[in-house]
Amino acid sequence: MAEEMATARFRLVPATAAHLTADSAALASLLGAAVPDAWPPETLADAIPTFLSWLTDDPGSEGWNLWYIVAPEGVLAGSCGFVGRPSPGGEAEMGYAVLPAFRGRGYATGAAAALVEWAFAHPEVACVTAQADPANLASVRVLEKVGFVPDGAGDEGCVRFVRRRHDRE
Repeated sequence: MAEEMATARFRLVPATAAHLTADSAALASLLGAAVPDAWPPETLADAIPTFLSWLTDDPGSEGWNLWYIVAPEGVLAGSCGFVGRPSPGGEAEMGYAVLPAFRGRGYATGAAAALVEWAFAHPEVACVTAQADPANLASVRVLEKVGFVPDGAGDEGCVRFVRRRHDRE
């Protein structure tokens, strides 16, 4: 079971089935944070059923899917997470999104760094990957700051980035 992570700048809360099925008021109570009217963003709303099915099918997968980013002022600022458990080859794919009102404050970079460290705390993880649209310079810069390097073409015009375990030594 994944545990909440706290940094000096924000909290990361791993999603549970209760989080994923909660309405805004219940989610606010579970997170101990205000939930903006813009929550969930459209891309996340489409993915919530997938995250929920992963947790339902494999309750031990908590942490290998959605995490909530809670800003220090006690507001849900975004989300990050993994696209399921690591592959048999040890690859874990991650992503992140911050609501527009919270961008430019380092939440995406901090969340990406925390997820990479969390993933590498699991010995089966050899690398963490992510994808970014090359036109989204802010997202590309987040990955570069956290030590990712381009690693070929990704999905739908995106660039695939990778951070290998040995890169941190």
